[in-house]
Amino acid sequence: PDMGIKVAFLADAVAPADSAAARARVVRVGREAIRGSREEAFVFVVGPDNKLERRAVTVGAGTGDLVEVVAGLNAGERVVLEGPAELAAGVVVAERKQE
Repeated sequence: PDMGIKVAFLADAVAPADSAAARARVVRVGREAIRGSREEAFVFVVGPDNKLERRAVTVGAGTGDLVEVVAGLNAGERVVLEGPAELAAGVVVAERKQE
């Protein structure tokens, strides 16, 4: 059986023009998507076949409910925001639409 999860589609954001990284692309996700410790952070990415992939990420600065991911993710990927603790790579999931 498929497992229900909540996902987010990642979007690009450009750093403010006065910052050193003005031309760099930044990916931000909700803090709840980051699992593990800051040193060994990972997220679950939903693949095109709806199978989960465990992906190591490098976490940067955070603002409010968002945290910057400086390595490990690309804009447009679907990242799990909510799901049961037993999530694992290879599990087939079904996206649950918010009402």
